[in-house]
Parts: sequence; C-alpha cells; structure tokens
Amino acid sequence: MKELNMKNFEDFGLSPALAQALAHMKYTIPTPIQAQAIPLALAGHDIMGTAQTGTGKTAAFAIPLIEKLLSNPTGSALVLTPTRELGKQIMDIMHQLLGPKSPIKTAFIIGGEPMGKQLSQLQARPRLIVGTPGRINDHLERGSMMLRETHFLVLDETDRMLDMGFTIQLEKIFKFLPAERQTLMFSATLPKNILKLSEKYMNNPQRIAVGETNVVAQNIKQDVIRIEQDQKYKELMQQLYDRSGSVIVFVKTKFGADRMATNLRRDGFTSEALHGDLRQTKRDKVMQNFRKQNFRILIATDIAARGLDVPHIEHVVNYDLPQVAEDFIHRMGRTARAGAQGSAISFVSQQDGRKWHAIERLLNPDAPSASHPPRNGGDKSRKKPARFARTDKNSKPQSSGKKRFYRDNKKAA
Repeated sequence: MKELNMKNFEDFGLSPALAQALAHMKYTIPTPIQAQAIPLALAGHDIMGTAQTGTGKTAAFAIPLIEKLLSNPTGSALVLTPTRELGKQIMDIMHQLLGPKSPIKTAFIIGGEPMGKQLSQLQARPRLIVGTPGRINDHLERGSMMLRETHFLVLDETDRMLDMGFTIQLEKIFKFLPAERQTLMFSATLPKNILKLSEKYMNNPQRIAVGETNVVAQNIKQDVIRIEQDQKYKELMQQLYDRSGSVIVFVKTKFGADRMATNLRRDGFTSEALHGDLRQTKRDKVMQNFRKQNFRILIATDIAARGLDVPHIEHVVNYDLPQVAEDFIHRMGRTARAGAQGSAISFVSQQDGRKWHAIERLLNPDAPSASHPPRNGGDKSRKKPARFARTDKNSKPQSSGKKRFYRDNKKAA
C-alpha cells in the first residue's frame, strides 16, 4: 500500500503552514498508525482505526483534519471524545497544528464549563469543534450549534464513549450531520457495538489495525500481588517506597480517590486526586501540576484510564481493579508512552475474583484456565506485606530485613 512507504511527514504533501507546524512540534517520522491512516484520510476515505494506546492515534486524525480545513475555505469539523481531559489534549494538539496566527476559529464544548463562554465561541462560527457528546447535544437541542456544514467527523475512543452510555447521544448527533461527510472512528479496542455503529453511519470504511488491541504493550513490566483488601494501603506505601518516578494509582470511587490522596499526603507523599466530581478548573489545575511534576502521585478513577498523555508516568498501580475489563488495558497505557519503558502492579484480593478472571480472559482468551497472570508479568502472593514506619519528606522509612530509600521529591527524579 502507498501509505506504508511514508517515511516522514514531508511525504504526505501537506500544506506549508501545517508542515511548518509539524516541524515546530518536532514531528518527523510518523508512527505506524499515522503512516497508514493519514494518506487514506487525505484521500477522503472513511476510516476505522485501532491501535494500542500511546501509539499516536490523535495525530493520525488531527493532521488530515487540519489539512482539510486549511485547503478548503468552507466547511467545518467535529471531534467527539468521551472525557473532558482527552478533549482538552486533542484541542491543544489542534491549536499547535493550526499555529498561533491561524484564522480558523475553534470551540471547546464540554460539560462542567460555563455555557455563556461556549455560546460566545459558537457565535463566532468556528470551523473546528471538539467536545463531549452530552454538551454537544445540549447545544444542538438549544439551537446554538449547527452541523449542516460539518463534513469531517471524528469519534475518538469510541469504545469508551459506548461504555459510558453515550450511544443514544451519538445517534442524536448523527441526525444533525450531513449525509455526505467523511467519518473517522478511532478506538483502542473493537467490540461488536462499534462494528454495528460503523455499518450504520460509515461509508465503506477502510480498516486499519496496528498491533494487537487486547494486549498490554510489551515494554510494560507487570506484577500481580495477591493480597487481602485491608492490607492494600500498607502494600501501596511499600511499593511507593520501592519505586522512583511519577505514579498513577487507579481506585474505584471518587471518595476513595480523595481519601487516598489525603492519606498519602499525611504519610509524606506529594499526591493529588482526579475524578469527575472536581470542577473543570480544578481538574485542569491538577493535570497541569502533574505534567509539570509538581507532585509525584496522581490518584484517579477511570476518568483517567484513557487519553491522558503524560510521558513521565513510570508506574501504574491498580489499587482497585476496573469495573470493565477493557479498561485494564487502557490503564496500562498511561505508562510506557511512545516506546518508553514502564511498569505496572495490580492488587488482587479475594473479592476481585470475577474481575480478575474477566481481565485474564480478555488478555488471553485461548488460555485453558483462568489462573494465568497477565502477559509479560509476574504473580506475587504476599500474605503479610512488609512493615514500615511512617515518614516525612526528609526521613527514610524502616522496614523489616531490607533497607528502603524514600524517593519522593518535587521533581520525582
């Protein structure tokens, strides 16, 4: 195929303004998903693309989208995303690709932000809209948004949007779009409900799959600890002592995220929580500080399982297993971004039996039994996690039989 010969972004024949923006962003060699998707999208094909998280899916649709807007004086584009955080990352990339002096107006339409601000953006007749399905529908029902001229549609993390119950809202949005349009659908997994959606709303889509989707990246070292529920926090503390660098810890509930962040700060760690009950300004501030490495440990619900691109995350901890097995893969994708090395650890208690079985079957559906740890990983059973003393930022913890150094500082070196 022609796209496989694309060795660098210059081969795509992009407009000078976009080529200059890519050079400024230091985009030189396309990833496999970009090398396959961009030429097909530029040629006007509908695309169904799947690839492991962290492989560059955002640029795979953002580059042809911006090229279409730059090369056509009319028409607009809509990008739908499941979460505000992912939407913000997409919009940031779009603005970088457009450049600081672009005449193309944009609108960021998500829940949790003032409606008045969004109305002002929409009244300016934006040609690029990035948003979440719920708030997009709010504006469509108000009549404050028109999609008659929207001939380029992107659905990012489609599987997550369907998992979150956005199917009906997506169906409503499709009714406002013109029949003649180009649709790009990207996802990390490809369940049957996505195939049904593509059959209904896409025109002979080109199928692109880079690597296996129901696997954890090979460059992630995985460990599993069988542990009692009431011993998890002590074991988490020990793991944090043993590991250096930035960490994301996944928990089940919003309350649990807040409580754990508070407890870790009490015990000498720099930590903040991220979940859906936080105001958008607070969520933005937390992520900004985490990206700047102003704190080391992010405690998050599955709102952060997809899309968050923070290159310096070295470790993922599954303190609580996810409710949906597929989210295990997406959680793992928060580390080892763009080919880097990463590690992950999963706490599995007796109450987690069904969830762990579902994860094992997802990762290895051909396995004869459900007692296998994840690929590339090890299974460690600890009935009695190592003991340690509470510490502050300037002290070293004491443990039984092994010297452990506390590695928590502002820059998580």
